[in-house]
Amino acid sequence: MKKRFGIDIDGTVTCPSSMVPFLNRDFQLNITLQDIKQYDLLPLVTVSRKEFAEWFVKNEPAIYSTSPLAKGAKQTLRSWEKQHELYFISARGNHLLELTKDWFSSNELLYHHIELIGSHDKVAAAKTFEVDIFFEDKHDNAVTINEECNIPVILFNTPYNQEPIPDGVARVNNWEEANVWVENWLRNNT
Repeated sequence: MKKRFGIDIDGTVTCPSSMVPFLNRDFQLNITLQDIKQYDLLPLVTVSRKEFAEWFVKNEPAIYSTSPLAKGAKQTLRSWEKQHELYFISARGNHLLELTKDWFSSNELLYHHIELIGSHDKVAAAKTFEVDIFFEDKHDNAVTINEECNIPVILFNTPYNQEPIPDGVARVNNWEEANVWVENWLRNNT
């Protein structure tokens, strides 16, 4: 039975360490993904929130266009693309839509829809597109989507999302584990 998958892009489809080289270069840091213990990156740098926001806006196109795929993402997403509908829902601003589509094309990933909402609040988009399951790396998004949409959420394990999770959120370490979880879920829900 065909399902509609809601899938975050950054830190989920892309490698969660994609921003690390940019942070290290521009803020004279020497960090790895393991050093990022919370989603908010501001505590890692010595600039104001406003200055960091300006830096991020300036660097977004380069970060997003060069982000490597997360390990196993391509294989898993390619295996799902004909069986299910893949709706990518991201906090990226809509002004980055063409760049995002180009990234999908250059990485040979198909999609049924890309929605760039410009906010981390993905509940409305998940409801609007009636997704059956969601894939996310941001802890509070995963919990809120699960609770407000009453759908399972796969949370990709990172150092910055270690808070406890409710029963409706499943923590996985990689796309292979996500695929196994989805196969079991489909078997039990069709």
